Amino acid sequence: MSSRRPLLFDATSLPPNWGGVARYIEGVLTGLQELGELVHVVAKPADVERLRSVAPEHEYHASPASVARRPVRFVWEQVGLPRLARRLGAAVIHSPHYTHPLVTRAARVVTVHDATFFTDPGVHSRLKRVFFRFWIRRAGAVADVLIAPSRATAEAVASSVRVRRARMLVAYLGVDHSVFRAPGAGEVASFAAHHGLDTATGWIAFLGTIEPRKNVGALVRAHAALPAAPPLVLSGARGWDEDALAVLDALPDDGRVIEAGYLPLDELAPFLGGATVVAYPSLGEGFGLPVLEAMACGAAVLTTPRLSIPEVGGGAVAYTEPDEAALADSLGRLLDDPDRRASLGVAARQRAAGFSWAACATVHAHAYTEAEERR
Repeated sequence: MSSRRPLLFDATSLPPNWGGVARYIEGVLTGLQELGELVHVVAKPADVERLRSVAPEHEYHASPASVARRPVRFVWEQVGLPRLARRLGAAVIHSPHYTHPLVTRAARVVTVHDATFFTDPGVHSRLKRVFFRFWIRRAGAVADVLIAPSRATAEAVASSVRVRRARMLVAYLGVDHSVFRAPGAGEVASFAAHHGLDTATGWIAFLGTIEPRKNVGALVRAHAALPAAPPLVLSGARGWDEDALAVLDALPDDGRVIEAGYLPLDELAPFLGGATVVAYPSLGEGFGLPVLEAMACGAAVLTTPRLSIPEVGGGAVAYTEPDEAALADSLGRLLDDPDRRASLGVAARQRAAGFSWAACATVHAHAYTEAEERR
């Protein structure tokens, strides 16, 4: 039987590109609905209908349209969000992306996705380090419950921040198995034809923003050291990794490295599941959602044993150190071993089946109950 919790879920932080944070917010709301745990949700007007389409049983509220401007959102979060919570009778506010009301009568649940702002600050810009360290420290000071997506992140936050009163819970992220699944041969062929790829040659896939910790520059150089390797296809935004962007800009226009930009959600299964290898040489993750999504598609994944990634990949992925020499060696050996790639793909799908948004939402429901009780 479904029941409405006295909780306000702040979804106004949804990014315009509906990337990883959006998949988390959509996934948790879908999982809560599946459990019969219904909540109030506030989102920007342009996002309300999309959220309602995936989890229609929650009660949705539109924020002011001006919240689409980030500075306005931060102000509204401090003033308008607590006021809305009082009007709705919400005893708890869940802030799912670091920032949160500093002053409110409601109990606070805050999701802290990533602790590399403390553990590996060099991979972030100074502005991001200052911004996210401040909000993680404040969450440690005022939140009733903190949610982290992995044990590694929870432990790093606990060792870096003075957590005064909050309980820390680990909620592994899930994956939408209707979207991220093993693709059919026809889907892969259609995707390849649309993007000028050859299924006989194959491709190496990378999914993510080109930012320093994703280590794309090293991946491109490792790929260049393997002249017989299939083309490397990068999907995601051009971020702020000056090294990687300089490497990419200097490449000849020979089709060996393809920047595909954002791919539609329905193309990700053939992109990942149809790849010869999915390479994700990250220097550190709060969780590593692209690794899980590739695993769910039955991909042979090559990644690094850094921070949270082994909690996701377990023994179902191949690991390498992140420097270009190790990457080239590990990638070359995996490309030369079709049997290992096939066994990794089978193991990856089996392991990914254990990650669901319902399981993630179950931990969130416990967090909400505990936050209410602590108040």
